Amino acid sequence: MNADILERLFIAIAVSGLGAAAYLLFNRVMLQRASSKVGRFASYQSGLPAIVYFTTPTCAPCKTVQRPAIERMKAGYGRWFQVIEVDASQQPEIAQDWGVMTVPTTFVIDASGKPRYINQGVVTAEKLIQQLEIEDYSI
Repeated sequence: MNADILERLFIAIAVSGLGAAAYLLFNRVMLQRASSKVGRFASYQSGLPAIVYFTTPTCAPCKTVQRPAIERMKAGYGRWFQVIEVDASQQPEIAQDWGVMTVPTTFVIDASGKPRYINQGVVTAEKLIQQLEIEDYSI
């Protein structure tokens, strides 16, 4: 009985570990893929960190959670970063180029134009501020 339980526990841990490794690898590939695409946005200002925010008009979490979080950030820290919003339903080729499979999806781009983080699904304003590394700036 104990050997059976230990075997199942080992299998569960191995499957979880493989899933986590696959997720991390997928995110790394997505960030590398995005690195050559940042400068293609007409509104992108080099030298300023950015959030590239993928959304659609029918996305309820985008409207009720993600957009208000980004608006709060812009109210407090707006001069320290830029937001590039992409409607994935209007520009599906851009979403596909960036590898976006769900909305909301946010990419955090550092001041040198390198993608640093990808957030699939809703992310808090606090986490985005931490990822942008602007918590030390005064409001």
